Amino acid sequence: MRPTSSIRGTVTEAVFGRAYERGDRPALIDLGAGVVYGYRRLAGEVTLGASGLVRRGARRRQVAGIHVGDAAAQTLAVHTVIAAGGVAAPVAPGGGEIGTLLARWDARLLITTPELAEASLRAAEASRVRQVITFGQARDTVDFADLLLLEPGPLPLLDPSVQPALLTQDAGVFTHEDLIGRMHVLDRLAVLEKSDVLLVTWSLTCVLATTTLIGLALMRGALVVVAPGLSPEELAATIHDFGVTVMALPDGAIQRVQG
Repeated sequence: MRPTSSIRGTVTEAVFGRAYERGDRPALIDLGAGVVYGYRRLAGEVTLGASGLVRRGARRRQVAGIHVGDAAAQTLAVHTVIAAGGVAAPVAPGGGEIGTLLARWDARLLITTPELAEASLRAAEASRVRQVITFGQARDTVDFADLLLLEPGPLPLLDPSVQPALLTQDAGVFTHEDLIGRMHVLDRLAVLEKSDVLLVTWSLTCVLATTTLIGLALMRGALVVVAPGLSPEELAATIHDFGVTVMALPDGAIQRVQG
C-alpha cells in the first residue's frame, strides 16, 4: 500500500525532491517538440534557471507570463518560475490578447519559444514586462540557456501555504499547497508508480490539469510522454512504442491501458 503523504514543502521540493537520485532516467518526452529530458537534467535546469531569474531581478510573488509552443517548454518554464518564487501564468498560443492579460496581471517577465518570440515581444510592449526570455535565440530576448551559465545563487525561502505558484485565466491563483493538494487527490485516482509510462494528449490550454498531472508523474518517478493531436492510428502506435500504461484522455479522465 502506498504511504500517505501530508501536504508540506514547496511544489519544487515535492516534484523534484528525488530527481537527482533518479539520475538520467527519462522523465519527460515531448514528441511534438522532439525533446527528451532525464530527471537530473530537468531538475538541474529548473534549479539553475530559477537561480538565473533571481540573479536577473525576479522577485517573489511577481507574475511571469508563459507563452510557449509545446508542453516541455511549458513544464520547464512553469517550474522554473515557481522555484524562483514567482507566479507562473501560462497563456496558450492563440488564447486571447496576451498583452492585455500581461498588463492585467502586472507581469514583469515573459517566457516564450523562438517561433512565438515576435508575438511575445509585441505583447511585452503593451504591458509592463521588462524582459523576455526564450528557449533558444531570438531578437531582443534573453536565451534561457544563458540563465544556466550564471553563478548559482540561493533560491528564496517560501511558505507553501500562502505563496502563490500558478495563475490561470479561468480558475484564478493557486498556492504551492493548493497544487500539491491537487496532486495528492489525483494520485488517489491515478495511483501512478515509477514503473508507469503516462501519455498526455491534452492541449496547452489545459493549464491546471496538465501542471497537476505532469507534476504528480514526476513526483512519483514515472515517465511522461506528451503527444497532443494524435490520430487513432498514431495513438495506437505511440501506446505500443512507448509501453504506455496510463493515458490522460481528451475528456479529462485518467485511464489505465489494458495490457
